[in-house]
Amino acid sequence: MTPGPAPRTHAPAPTPPAPAWTERALVRDGVRLVLRDWGGEGRPFVLLHGLAGHVGEWDALARRLRADGHRVVALDQRGHGASERHPADVSRAAYVADVLAVLDELGLRNAVLVGQSYGGHAALLAAAHLATAHGPSHLSGAVLVEAGPAGITPRTVADVGDWLRAWPVPFPTREAAVAHLGGGPVGEGWADGLEERDGGLWPRFDPEVMVASLTEDAGRSWWEEWAAIGVPVLSVVGQHGFVERAEYEEMARLLPALRGVCLPGAGHDLHLERPEVLHRLVTEFLAGTPCPGVDSKA
Repeated sequence: MTPGPAPRTHAPAPTPPAPAWTERALVRDGVRLVLRDWGGEGRPFVLLHGLAGHVGEWDALARRLRADGHRVVALDQRGHGASERHPADVSRAAYVADVLAVLDELGLRNAVLVGQSYGGHAALLAAAHLATAHGPSHLSGAVLVEAGPAGITPRTVADVGDWLRAWPVPFPTREAAVAHLGGGPVGEGWADGLEERDGGLWPRFDPEVMVASLTEDAGRSWWEEWAAIGVPVLSVVGQHGFVERAEYEEMARLLPALRGVCLPGAGHDLHLERPEVLHRLVTEFLAGTPCPGVDSKA
């Protein structure tokens, strides 16, 4: 019997590069929370997205901070993304307790909390709680992007709900989603948070959960908590964002050491529009906020 041709040999398929982050999960009070853990050994950062957002909004900043040697973690907050979509408790206290659980579970000490919009509010309240309960040494700073302690009106809550319910879902294509969600880097960032199922792209949140999460903010403010923060704070706002001059001026009056920057031409989602600028501002901010046990000058 004549032997057949030798079998062809194929070069092994290239191994796809490992993601720069790993997914981690923790359970607090029965609610599953999912994190992107970027690793690192330096100063810890915890990144918190805004209402109806997702953990991936921070990827551009996280990569830069990780390249600088920092320890970086980003959280899909309850009700969002890969975390529990329908938690029973959507109070401000629950969101804050989640942040504290991340710090404790991962052993993050002298961390910097970075939050945008609703996530910035969670960072503000978590910083105030830590300062009151443990003293400011539990954190080394907070960066609030388009966030402050002033409350919102019931009309604003209703408008946000109407906007979220009006999304024409499922989006048939990513291009359609990007266009509807603002186009450019903002639309791209929002579209990154969608999931594909049933032949289209769907948001990874329930609008009614988002509205319920906002309800506690209607008709009240958080100035007492703001004044209790005992660590350096950087406030970054957009020229066309939501933080009004009067609110910022009161923030600065109550915390005279507050550092503030307004980005010309930027809007509420400036972390998506200008991640490289935000990284520079955070880096400059860190230069004046030593981290005990990490920074050599501490």
